Amino acid sequence: MFADEASLQAAGLLALADLTVIPRRTALTGSASLFDIFFLAPGIHLQASASSLNGGEFPATGAMTTGYIFRVENPATVSFLQSVGRTGHLVTTHVTQHPYHNTTNYSVSRFLKGFFVAGVLPSLVYLTGPALTIIAIVILVNKRDWWSSAMIGVLVLARLINAAVIRRRSGKGWKGAKEEGVEGDLLILLSQDRWLRMRGLVDDLKTVTAGQWLRDETPTESFVVGFATLLVYVAPALGFNASNYGNVIVAALLVVNAALLALCNSTTGCLQMVDCVVSVWGKPKKYTRRLDLAKELIQSSGRDDWAIGLGLIVPEKPRDAVIL
Repeated sequence: MFADEASLQAAGLLALADLTVIPRRTALTGSASLFDIFFLAPGIHLQASASSLNGGEFPATGAMTTGYIFRVENPATVSFLQSVGRTGHLVTTHVTQHPYHNTTNYSVSRFLKGFFVAGVLPSLVYLTGPALTIIAIVILVNKRDWWSSAMIGVLVLARLINAAVIRRRSGKGWKGAKEEGVEGDLLILLSQDRWLRMRGLVDDLKTVTAGQWLRDETPTESFVVGFATLLVYVAPALGFNASNYGNVIVAALLVVNAALLALCNSTTGCLQMVDCVVSVWGKPKKYTRRLDLAKELIQSSGRDDWAIGLGLIVPEKPRDAVIL
């Protein structure tokens, strides 16, 4: 009997599980929103680690319109491309303007288009999480279970702090010189022979590939993020004073929200970054050799300097070259 009670009272420890559903949501949306504050799931203390989801990969990239070779420096973009890429296939993505950002013509229809840009299903699934949190708070307050209510309140505060810091760090920042109206076409070489083609306006391509996504934390931001992490560890301690009923409510909330957020992430088919959206267009195209891919793209782009720079082909030697 005592063991059962102890296990129920330790239900708040679920908040400390190192799940990456919250960091992945942060990377997919490029920032944090007001709804995030009430979406409680395990891994709250890991939100700041969203910039490491790319596993340290910064893939080589060739601009097929200019021949320049560089790397994708945005870890959120790399993480998204890793999730949609397939070995031995070319996946085409397009970068477009977000339907809601950077406009003075605000309206309900424009807001809805911006909110549901990731798709109706993932957006509705995402809204369920904050709704469940509010329902849990109402139930616990009605039962006068103040310890359980305090546990949820502490987690909400931790989410609020992390979300505020993420929003401060995710400004547009440096993206290079403007090239208005110029179309771009990139070939990105990911590990495991995953090939991505990214098309769109050059300025939009720069927005999602260049510069910093999350700038470095200031000393003050680092301090408050550390404080938020401590709050996540305080929450389970409050659970030992809460009723078994309250602990069951909190544990169920964390488990269900983790499943909902995982479903939301897996069904989200695009990346939102600042005022741009990266989405997959068409079906992946399979190639038996990388050389076949290179030849086809060289023919469509009308130049091969980018392919030489990426090491996909070797430059032809002049016919009159003398080999010593």
